[in-house]
Amino acid sequence: MPTPSLAALPIRRLTLRDLTACADLSEDRGWPREEHKWGFLLTAGKGYGIDDPQGGLVAACVVTEYGPWGRPVLGAVGMVLVAERHARQGVGRRLMRHVVSLMGTTPLTLHATENGRPLYEELGFKVTGRAEMLMGRFTPAGPESGVRTRAATAEDLPSILRLDEEVFGTDRTPVITRLPAFADQLRVAEEDGRITGYTAAWPNMDTHVIGPLIARDAETAKALIASLAARTDRPLRTDIDVRHEELLVWAKARGLAPVAFNSVMTYSTPDLPGDWTRRFAPLTVAAG
Repeated sequence: MPTPSLAALPIRRLTLRDLTACADLSEDRGWPREEHKWGFLLTAGKGYGIDDPQGGLVAACVVTEYGPWGRPVLGAVGMVLVAERHARQGVGRRLMRHVVSLMGTTPLTLHATENGRPLYEELGFKVTGRAEMLMGRFTPAGPESGVRTRAATAEDLPSILRLDEEVFGTDRTPVITRLPAFADQLRVAEEDGRITGYTAAWPNMDTHVIGPLIARDAETAKALIASLAARTDRPLRTDIDVRHEELLVWAKARGLAPVAFNSVMTYSTPDLPGDWTRRFAPLTVAAG
């Protein structure tokens, strides 16, 4: 039988059974396998992919929906990957058009590399911001701020969810409630018994990724990062909104080196909801 053309191959929903194929696809494009992250995204979000008749996946992506159940107000697109042997044949464009069509009038956001940005612009996405990826071993530089931080407890979850919705601009309960199991650390900043920020450190290959990072101000964000760093031997990685210049300068002075920039893009909305001044880093660039 002749091999069907790429355009004829159906797009289907991915499940956890596709975890290995998704990781293989990452590796095929020179990315880390990131099985822990793929597993999180395939359960917290919706994966879409195209099967390769010869085995594995031609392409894949994940959409994480935020807002009331069944009525999302924002969708975050991530992990858009096409196998090297099928690259530059319009597969990524077809998959993205499928996602845009499925989401209808729901606004979308994504973090784009320089290579991916032209495709997203062609589809109607606009650049609305930038994030800088930092990575390295954190080196303390003497006493930090007096902001109090501690490990989060189960009793903190309602307060974390309220703060997250206020700052992010929409409900992320299905994602945030998975953090205690997904992350190695979940910590909060507190003042007079009130939570003023929170963050997590989750394992990704040989690093700990810091995200989400939500804090009242830069001093609180610094204290949260320092508290995570003090409790891990792994290098740290995070993606900080470039508007938070003070935090970027502070982090670089403590050993986190610049790696790359991503463009924050939106579709069908002029900007992201919520309060960017307290939103320092995403959970992952793949989920906003």
